[in-house]
Amino acid sequence: MGTEVTHRRRVSATLPDFPWDTLAEVKAKAAAHPGGLVDLSVGTPVDPVDPLIRAALSSVAEVPGYPTTHGTPELRAQAVAALARRFGITGVAEAAVLPVIGTKELIAGLPRLLGLGAADLVVIPEVAYPTYEVGGLLAGTRILRADGLTRLGPEKPALIYLNSPSNPTGKVLGVEHLRKVVSFARERGVIVASDECYLGLAWDEPAVSILDPRVCDGDHTGLLAVHSLSKTSNLASYRAGFVTGDPELVAELLEVRKHSGMMVPFPIQAAMSAALADDEHESVQRERYRARREVLRSALLGAGFRIDHSEAGLYLWSTRDEPCRDTLAWLAGRGILAAPGDFYGPAGARHVRIALTATDERIAAAAGRL
Repeated sequence: MGTEVTHRRRVSATLPDFPWDTLAEVKAKAAAHPGGLVDLSVGTPVDPVDPLIRAALSSVAEVPGYPTTHGTPELRAQAVAALARRFGITGVAEAAVLPVIGTKELIAGLPRLLGLGAADLVVIPEVAYPTYEVGGLLAGTRILRADGLTRLGPEKPALIYLNSPSNPTGKVLGVEHLRKVVSFARERGVIVASDECYLGLAWDEPAVSILDPRVCDGDHTGLLAVHSLSKTSNLASYRAGFVTGDPELVAELLEVRKHSGMMVPFPIQAAMSAALADDEHESVQRERYRARREVLRSALLGAGFRIDHSEAGLYLWSTRDEPCRDTLAWLAGRGILAAPGDFYGPAGARHVRIALTATDERIAAAAGRL
């Protein structure tokens, strides 16, 4: 029996090494700095969850029953209202909002939830959040890295991932670029999944959703927009996100997720409703990141780095025009840990991703060392 298990196909064998596991040595070097480690490698929030959200969470802690996969009517209504109020996204049906257990889970599972397989092509950005590739690998699809439609030639992809503002580069795709993608997708019957987790963190250029009327003319057919509350609401530990867009696609995802038991816990749904209803806490957090960005940006430029893109998001896409692992070692010698650009694909091999997600004190320490 043990031998049979050993010789079965291991899913993990189809996946790349988990990127963060490769940083142990350089992290130890950075941690040995006399002033302690400044970890700017992971975009995880460090600021507290707003009391309003915590109160909503605890207010329903006594409810014992199962939550619904589709989410409460209040949550879906608050999501629709927040999208319109914050980003000018109109025409979203409340039924077309589906809460998810953190958007990484959705992205990793989306090709399989959509029934894609070996015959299908999934297109991901050339420099991309690793989970887009992982989702294709888990479903056994073909994968192509491409930032422009001309790279696709006569191909008819099944799914195109967009990410604007980008993780890791902070690049923002403009209205005309997004319109071209939507037009291409409709001509060939392609689904577009737009990861918009950083949409509320635009600095130098405005960022727009794939569902913005200027992009899709109010027609959400074939389009999915993925949103997270991890960033400006500090809810990474809550695993709180949602997907919306094409009502038929969302209904299909809902049906499969109901069978799979993929439900967001009820207290988390209450917390999400409160976070979506309140813009003040989000504005406060955004300004924290803006201030940290200015401190780090000035320090990096002063230390001889070049910062590319980074018009939005939680990262500074930085380079010393050398292999990224050399830059990583240089930073570690100053007690600073960053993420190497090769995590995100071959095109990132000469950059590092430097996160804004550290306390003001640690950001100031990094700036001083630089």
